[in-house]
Amino acid sequence: MQKLDPTENSAVTDEQPIGRASRQPASRPAPAPRKRISWLRPLLGAAVILATLLAGGLLYARNLLTPVDVSSNETAEFEVLPGWGANQVASALEDAGLVKNARAFSLYLRYQNLDREVGEGLYGLSPSMDAAQLASALVAGGRPRTVTVLLPEGLRRRDVMTALAEANIGTEAELELLSGADSPLKPPYIPQAAGLEGYLFPAGYDLPVDSSPELAVSLMVERFERELTPEVEAQLAELGLSVHDWVTLASIIQSEAAGPEEMPIIAGVFLNRLDRDMLLQSDPTVAYGLGKALPELDAVAGDMQADHPWNTYVYPGLPPGPISNPGRDALQSVFSPQRQTEAGEDYLYFLHGSLDGAIIFRPNTTLDAHNADVETYLR
Repeated sequence: MQKLDPTENSAVTDEQPIGRASRQPASRPAPAPRKRISWLRPLLGAAVILATLLAGGLLYARNLLTPVDVSSNETAEFEVLPGWGANQVASALEDAGLVKNARAFSLYLRYQNLDREVGEGLYGLSPSMDAAQLASALVAGGRPRTVTVLLPEGLRRRDVMTALAEANIGTEAELELLSGADSPLKPPYIPQAAGLEGYLFPAGYDLPVDSSPELAVSLMVERFERELTPEVEAQLAELGLSVHDWVTLASIIQSEAAGPEEMPIIAGVFLNRLDRDMLLQSDPTVAYGLGKALPELDAVAGDMQADHPWNTYVYPGLPPGPISNPGRDALQSVFSPQRQTEAGEDYLYFLHGSLDGAIIFRPNTTLDAHNADVETYLR
């Protein structure tokens, strides 16, 4: 048999000889990929949703704290009552159109630790203010609610006390004690037997609601004392008048005059009469002593001869004290009286009458001229 050369005409094959075990391991199928348990993906999704909600909530909350109307030029009066907490303040602000949401503003106050810092009182607030501006204003404190008491010149003490009582500034009984002869508010220049008649200065007084009667009365006396300047004290010394004399005379002038323009002549008449020891003969003093209003005087019934210390038709000189509360014009007229005519004659009389519907003021230097005017203007 011919020997074959393995290098010649040989065919190379990968096939293993039949019947002989393979020396290489049998090929296995590739393993299927593992399925991961995806717990991270829903968590991330939830976090994104939560962050979105939080961001949206913050933007919404922030919007609730912005001005209601940033372009508004209006200012509203807002009151915080005693005892109000953050919720009540916030609710009232929303009702007034000053915040968008009461709950949001209340929470803002608490977050800023301002919920216990809001002061009571009145505030001028605007819809153009944001939460921070509103909170700052409220913490600064409001002005007190006030009641205005208007006291015109020439009111008597009892009328002043009635006005205060009607404004709920004490009772008339309390006010009577505070303004009477035993008042603890009397300055030292008022005689012991006199009260505060004449020293309750006429003006408009803005008093905090629930003011004590002591505060109200003391403010009036203090306002009078502003008129008692060193210059006034020097003028009083020159005239030989005490403070009480000055106020008493000014109160008579106030009660007699129809207006400030008449006061210098009326002051001149009374000063001239005092210098001559003449009776003042002032009707308002008689009415005061009788507790009557001036139109209630009845000469026929004998009012002008009634025996009481304020009757200047009976008793010479000044009465024991003021008959009303004079204003500044009357007080100053004592120091700038018009005592004489251009011809140098002393004024000693005056009257108020009427002619053709017009009110007439007639000063005179003699009784005859005065009586003639009585016939012309009063009959």
